[in-house]
Amino acid sequence: MSIVSRGPRLRRRRFLRLVVLAAVLLAIAPTVSYLRALTAPGSATWQMRTVDWIRAQHGDGLVNAVENWYYTRHKPAAGPPPAAALPRISALSGRAVGPVPAPLPRLADVPQLPGESTWSAGRIGAGGSPLIYTGFLRPDPAHLSIVAGVAWIRAKGTSTHLVAGTAQPGGTGWPGDAAVPTADVGKLVATFNSGFKMRDTAGGFYLAGRSSRPLADGLASFVIDKHGAVTIGAWGRDVSMTAGVAAVRQNLALVVDRGEPVPGLSSNANGRWGTARNQYQYTWRSGAGIDAHGNLVYVAGDKLNLATLATAMVAAGIVRGMQLDIHPGMASFSSWRPLAGTSVSTPDKLLPAMTRPADRYLVPDQRDFFYVTG
Repeated sequence: MSIVSRGPRLRRRRFLRLVVLAAVLLAIAPTVSYLRALTAPGSATWQMRTVDWIRAQHGDGLVNAVENWYYTRHKPAAGPPPAAALPRISALSGRAVGPVPAPLPRLADVPQLPGESTWSAGRIGAGGSPLIYTGFLRPDPAHLSIVAGVAWIRAKGTSTHLVAGTAQPGGTGWPGDAAVPTADVGKLVATFNSGFKMRDTAGGFYLAGRSSRPLADGLASFVIDKHGAVTIGAWGRDVSMTAGVAAVRQNLALVVDRGEPVPGLSSNANGRWGTARNQYQYTWRSGAGIDAHGNLVYVAGDKLNLATLATAMVAAGIVRGMQLDIHPGMASFSSWRPLAGTSVSTPDKLLPAMTRPADRYLVPDQRDFFYVTG
């Protein structure tokens, strides 16, 4: 073979080597970025970390399209739920003292499930009254498999706290270690999730005298004062900054106002409640609000669209309420009770199908969250 004939082959080989080298170099940066996301501090599953990483690489459109395609096509079953989806409910005992939450409603002409619409008393406060009641209801007569867990937390005798996570709301120097402080574990009444990632809402986050982002007028706001009391409302209308405010977490717009679902939930005009078609997704959703007496109420369940979540929140007695986080693994609520004869507290999930550990927030978490002490 002549030198002339070998020339083009050598050039092609060199070109291919350069192409391969360029491909390897181009792959290194995203690979390193993904590995950092998988190993970043704070509790989160690899699936959650992967989705967050894709979004951070300008993949919001792809993730939203996949979620809309999947969750709008997996409708809840029309029939009753499996027994394993139901929480264990203990009938109220004689120890319950003082006012109790309003009865949970039942769907008309539908056979009652074991424990359905029945309150179970939790941790007892210093005055002898339960500080928390939990139960479940079914909010949708067309889809009887949907179960919404409900927790009612007494305003008197409890104190609520907001904790920043390792990744949300972002920044450094927030108080605590992204977990329930050790000194408060024995006093826990409840732990539960906060709202969307900050990049997915126009709202702000305020804690310990500083903001991660300015608080926005009109947005749904979970407000905690310096005594640990909670109120929820639209910023600038129902709630505002005062010297007594200790923490504020905003997330989208109110979904319940004046004891009724807010109009427009099914159209989600201007993306008030997330991305387009988000409102139609049958997925895990959570929400929080206050009842007519200022007590805190949390609601969560699987296969809820936005309108059904709001319906469940109204059924649970909420007069003003906001959606919190959505999708599997994001809705986490545990009620805590002391073990008899010990100073140790143990958690119970609000719904058995909640996938994260019941003691999730005892270790540093990537997301901000709330906890309640008594």
